[in-house]
Amino acid sequence: MASVGSRDRLRDLVDVLVASVDDPAAGVELARRAHLSRFHFDRLVAAALGESPGRFRRRLLLERAAHELRSGDRPVIELAFDAGYGSPEAFTRAFRRTFGVSPSEFRAHGAHEFRAPAPNGVHFHPPGGLLVPGDDQRRRSMDLTDRMIEHDNWAANSLLDEAAHLSDSELDAPVALEPAPYAFGGDERSIRSMLNRLVSTKEMWAAAITGRVFEDSDDMSLPGMQARLERAGDEFAGLVRDIRDRSAWNTAFVDATCEPPETFTFGGAVAHVLVLNAYRHQTIAGALRARGREASWPDPIAWERREG
Repeated sequence: MASVGSRDRLRDLVDVLVASVDDPAAGVELARRAHLSRFHFDRLVAAALGESPGRFRRRLLLERAAHELRSGDRPVIELAFDAGYGSPEAFTRAFRRTFGVSPSEFRAHGAHEFRAPAPNGVHFHPPGGLLVPGDDQRRRSMDLTDRMIEHDNWAANSLLDEAAHLSDSELDAPVALEPAPYAFGGDERSIRSMLNRLVSTKEMWAAAITGRVFEDSDDMSLPGMQARLERAGDEFAGLVRDIRDRSAWNTAFVDATCEPPETFTFGGAVAHVLVLNAYRHQTIAGALRARGREASWPDPIAWERREG
């Protein structure tokens, strides 16, 4: 598995190449920008991407041209020059080698796929960006389920950490929410009670999924809720991963914690928890900010960047 340092270095090299897509800089200049000799730059790029720097750049430009052929009406000659070719004939030959048809045929057929085969998964991404896959280990080990569940636990923990800076009177002061949201229940809401709802949700649904009796905790101290979340968050995450691994999203179960008991699917239960918790995270973060705390907005993008 590549180390974080090697992944960062690869990303640096890709950034140099991306910045040069519309800049016909010579290979020596690109190497200088990467603080490498031309020999080492070409060698590292070829080893990491499976393509030489020149071939990589030409492919991205051809993918961009293919996208514009598919979605726009600019003349082929303009696209040829934008792609760095000195004549439409040279552009047409290169385009045919890559996509199997001429630019005019590609446009006439209304082709949908503008990405060419590539050994590295890096492709042009409209309107002017790039798709860069994560490292192999991350792709193998973390899918959307992992991201959603781990982010959910991180967001709740972050809010508990921020709440620890408030006094008991601030934690217990009523928080006005109009209209009264279903996500919290009860008549009087405080930061403490809303945080407890985040924690007890994981405890309740872990009990429901495993079929055991749910025992509502009366420990609403911040250290107590943090300890409860650590246990319930880890258990709930493990249960969701097991459901995913067994492809049991549509399997139904009877939730005996409801009065009267109700039937849900595992997929519906997990989605219920994540959707309502997303609202709870935003609401609690807003209440903390209103009391002077710099609570981070619980954005999965921010979490992934922090984790990555």
